[in-house]
Amino acid sequence: YLMTTMKVFRCPGRHGYAVEASPFLPNRLACAASQYYGITGSGSLFVLDQTETGVVLVRSWQWGDGLFDVAWSEANEHVLVAGGGDGSLQLWDSANQNAPLKVAKEHTQEVYSVDWSQTRAENLIASGSWDRSVKVWDQNLSRSLVTLRGHEGVVYSSIWSPHIPGCIASASGDGTLRVWDVKAAACRLAVPAHKAEILSCDWCKYDQNLVATGSVDCSVCVWDLRNVTQPVNQLLGHNYAIRRVKPAKANEALFDGNSLTLMSDLPLSPDGRFQQNIQSV
Repeated sequence: YLMTTMKVFRCPGRHGYAVEASPFLPNRLACAASQYYGITGSGSLFVLDQTETGVVLVRSWQWGDGLFDVAWSEANEHVLVAGGGDGSLQLWDSANQNAPLKVAKEHTQEVYSVDWSQTRAENLIASGSWDRSVKVWDQNLSRSLVTLRGHEGVVYSSIWSPHIPGCIASASGDGTLRVWDVKAAACRLAVPAHKAEILSCDWCKYDQNLVATGSVDCSVCVWDLRNVTQPVNQLLGHNYAIRRVKPAKANEALFDGNSLTLMSDLPLSPDGRFQQNIQSV
């Protein structure tokens, strides 16, 4: 059976790139958006609350370039980090700040991915950029601690393992999924996961060996990192590039006991509407 509940938040003139749920407040979301699909113009960062009747705006900020990703702090319920088209990361406080707490700019091209380590003892931020690098930062966005190089194309996604300290998975336009050891600043595994650009990757929250990838080839592949000769599952059926994959606990039909929430065709649609689809298959 399929149950769908839809709530809409309208942000005219903006096209959405990322929606992230707060790890502290169950009804709170953050959304990164850009003008003109991020090709030119400015960006917006929205903090939203889901209510019984819809999605309401809590706070918003404007940025001089497009914003492509956002992540919540795992240690402070008010703090977020966003990645921009100007190569910057910005640290924002949803409680009382009208300007970012900190701006860091070391990447030489667009920052397309940001992620906050879910291991609170680490409290680190990862950023992936079109300059083909992944950088690791402390919680205050001081000077980057580590730069990971090896991808031969744009880095679209860089995600901390929720299980293994100091471990990042990244996905790139070079068609590879890579797994990094941050302490050693080394790539431990490179998987030729798709024959097209990979736009997204994420770890299974319940099995440290499983990673999902979503590609321009309209497919999602699930990889067991212990044996990457072929995916353990390949999900077909989308007609557009898979822009974001997110594991979600559900029934045991997919993803080795967990289903995948797939966001194709934009989590925010081209008409500027945020559409939240909650699906149970």
